[in-house]
Amino acid sequence: MMFDTDIFFWIQRGNQKAAKLIDRSTERCLSAYSYLELLQNAKNRQQQDYIHDFLSSFGFVSLPLTENIGHRALIYIEAYSRSHGLRAGDAIIAATAAENNMILVSSNAKHFRPIQGLKLKIFKP
Repeated sequence: MMFDTDIFFWIQRGNQKAAKLIDRSTERCLSAYSYLELLQNAKNRQQQDYIHDFLSSFGFVSLPLTENIGHRALIYIEAYSRSHGLRAGDAIIAATAAENNMILVSSNAKHFRPIQGLKLKIFKP
């Protein structure tokens, strides 16, 4: 299962439902793009270290960006940016899940639900 960046933000806010979701998952992955977003939103080096430690201690695998992911993200932007407001970061995250044949867990139904062929599990906090 691949987790969208927003799931980690829910955990940071103390959402127990999000924490249990990750705890129950046997396969824990995130896009390299989500990893970048998490580190970018850290307020200081200590928070960045905490993010590294959290992901490592729970056995998360960061899925790399590939040429195929980039190509699929371009297709998603062309198909869904104007009609559904899909942004580049979400396109990369969705493309990573699709290229790795994984279920994407996110609370962002608006942007991800329209993407045909994407395996999506909506998280409701």
